[in-house]
Amino acid sequence: MRRLEYFVMGTITGIVIGVLAGLLFAPSSGERTRRRLADEALRAADVARSVAERAEHAAEVFGGRVDRYLGRDEEVAWKKVQEIREGVQRYTQAQTS
Repeated sequence: MRRLEYFVMGTITGIVIGVLAGLLFAPSSGERTRRRLADEALRAADVARSVAERAEHAAEVFGGRVDRYLGRDEEVAWKKVQEIREGVQRYTQAQTS
């Protein structure tokens, strides 16, 4: 999960740095630069939205798997507890008979 967070932060940071570097080194008029800046900001927002959606989906899938596995472990543990109880009851009945 941490790796995904770092990936998202790195992607967004890379986009911002790339846009700024492109604007600083591009010989354009003010109006054209503002238009390009707006276009790049929209593109960066789209990429960030896409990455966030993928991260959310990955978190849901991972969370579902964890819940399923923990649920199975809990179910197995309760079955073992029940088996032990039944074994203790059989033992005590055999001792009292």
